[in-house]
Amino acid sequence: MRMRALSFPVGIMAGVEGKKVPSVPESLFKKRKAFADIKAKRLKRLVIQKKLRKAQRKLIYARAQAYHKEYRQMYRREIRMARMARKAGNYYVPAEPKLAFVIRIRGINGVSPKVRKVLQLLRLRQIFNGTFVKLNKASINMLRIVEPYIAWGYPNLKSVHELIYKRGYGKINRQRIALTDNSLIQRCLEKYGIICMEDVIHEIYTVGKNFKVVNNFLWPFKLSSPRGGMKKKTIHFVEGGDAGNREDQINRLIRRMN
Repeated sequence: MRMRALSFPVGIMAGVEGKKVPSVPESLFKKRKAFADIKAKRLKRLVIQKKLRKAQRKLIYARAQAYHKEYRQMYRREIRMARMARKAGNYYVPAEPKLAFVIRIRGINGVSPKVRKVLQLLRLRQIFNGTFVKLNKASINMLRIVEPYIAWGYPNLKSVHELIYKRGYGKINRQRIALTDNSLIQRCLEKYGIICMEDVIHEIYTVGKNFKVVNNFLWPFKLSSPRGGMKKKTIHFVEGGDAGNREDQINRLIRRMN
C-alpha cells in the first residue's frame, strides 16, 4: 500500500523557516546567567576581604611595634632606676610582681578536699598543667594552700611569649582549639580590642584590664615532663626540692618543660 505525501501550504512553510530556533535552551541560559552573577559577587567579596586582610596586617604589625617599644622602655626604666639608686648610694627595690605562672608537679594521690578544690579553681586538674595567675592577696593565699603540689614563680616576657606561641590553645565553643590563626582570637575577643597573638601576650604580661577574660580564653598549658627530671617533689625549692615559689627561676623550669 502506497503512502501519500502530505503537502503544506506555502505560507505555513515560509513561517516555520523564518522563525529562529534558540541555540541554547532557556533554562540553561538562565542557569549560566545565575552562575555568572554568583561568580561576580564572589570575586567582589574576595577583593573586599583581601583589602580588609591587608589593613588588618598593617594594624597588627603597628601594634606589635608599639608593644616591642613598650617592653623595651619597661626594661630600660628598671636598669635606669637601679643605676640612679646605686649612684646615690641607695638600693633600688623593684615593684612587686603582678603575674605568676603556676605548674602542678604532683598527681592526685593523697590530696585533701580543700587542696583539690583550690587546684580546680586554679584550673590545674592534671600533672604538669600550667596557668597564669594574677597576684593579689586572695590568689597568694590560695597558692600557699597548694604549695606542696605546685611550682610557681614570676615569668619573664620570653617565657610568656614562648608558652603562648608554642603551646597556646583557646577555648572556642568549649573546645580546645590550637591558636594557629589570628582570626580565631579576633572572633572570640574582638569586643575587648584583642585581635592577634601579640595582643594576648601583652594583656597577659602586663596584667591588663582584660587579663581575666584572656586568661580564661587560654586553655591550661599542657607541658612536658622536665628534661633532666626533677630533684624532689615533696621538698620546697629553697631546701633543694621542686615545690613552692622559685621566683624568677621558674623561667628555667619552663624552658625544660616547654
